[in-house]
Amino acid sequence: MNVQKKLAFGFIRAKLNTLSIINKKKAGEEAFKLFSTPLLKSAKQSDVFSQAEPLQFLLNGKSVKGYRFNHPRDQKILILHGFSSSCHNFDKYVTPLINKNYEVLAFDAPAHGASEGTTVNAVEYADMIKRIMDLYGPITGFIAHSFGGLAACLALENITHDARKKLVLIAPATETTTAIDSAFKIIGLKNPTLRKSLEDLILSSSGKPAEWYSIRRAINNIKATVLWFHDEDDDVTPLRDAIKVKEDGHYNVQFRISKGLGHRKIYKDPAIRNEIIAFL
Repeated sequence: MNVQKKLAFGFIRAKLNTLSIINKKKAGEEAFKLFSTPLLKSAKQSDVFSQAEPLQFLLNGKSVKGYRFNHPRDQKILILHGFSSSCHNFDKYVTPLINKNYEVLAFDAPAHGASEGTTVNAVEYADMIKRIMDLYGPITGFIAHSFGGLAACLALENITHDARKKLVLIAPATETTTAIDSAFKIIGLKNPTLRKSLEDLILSSSGKPAEWYSIRRAINNIKATVLWFHDEDDDVTPLRDAIKVKEDGHYNVQFRISKGLGHRKIYKDPAIRNEIIAFL
C-alpha cells in the first residue's frame, strides 16, 4: 500500500472511530456511504461501443446510461458489471454475442461510468435491472460479474421466470457480510460499535439485515439455469462463500472453479469467455 492510501485510510479510520463515539447513527450513515461509493467513476471506452445505440432512462431521479447492439432480436443478453467497474470492461463479449444473433444490452450502474450518482447499493442495482427488463426486455440471459451478480440474483428472485432463463455468475459477491468484513479489513477498522451501527442502518433503512443480501439465500428462489465461475485466488469475493452454495447442491447451478485468475482476470480469460458464449 502506498503512502497516499495509508494516509487516506488513516483519516477515514480516525473519522469513523470518532463518530462511533459521538454519534453512532451518524457513524453508521458515513460507513454505509463510504462502502457504497465506487473508487472508479469511468473506464476507457472500447471502439465496439461506438457502434451501439445509446440508451438512457431515469432511476430515482438519476440518469442511467447504456448501450444496445443488434436490435431488434428475440434473444437478448444483459451484461452487468461489478463495483467500481463499467460495462466497457466487457467489450470482448459484444461481438461474439452479436455473431450468435443476440441483441446485447450493457449499462453502467448508478455512480459508475457515464451514469449519474455518487453512491449505489445492491437494492438500487437490482432496481436498475428490473427497470431495464421492463423497458428493453424480455431478457433471455444475464452475464453478471461480482456486485452485478448479487444485484442480478436479488432482481431475479422477484421476477417470474423458469429454467429457460440463463444466468452467468462470474466471481459474484456472494455474501454482503463478507464484503463488509473485507472493507473493514482494508481500511483497518476493528470497531465493533461501528460495525453494529452500519448493520443497524441497513436493517432500519431496508427492513432486512445485512445477511439477507446473500446469493446463497436468494438462489433458493431462482429457477434460471445458472453457470457460476469462481477462482481459487479471488481476493475480493472469496471462494469459500461460493463453495457453501455449491455444497447446497442446487440442481440448476453448475460450477467452474479456476486457479490463478483472481477476481478480474477471470471474466477476461478467453477460454472462460468462450464457455460463457457457448452456454448462452
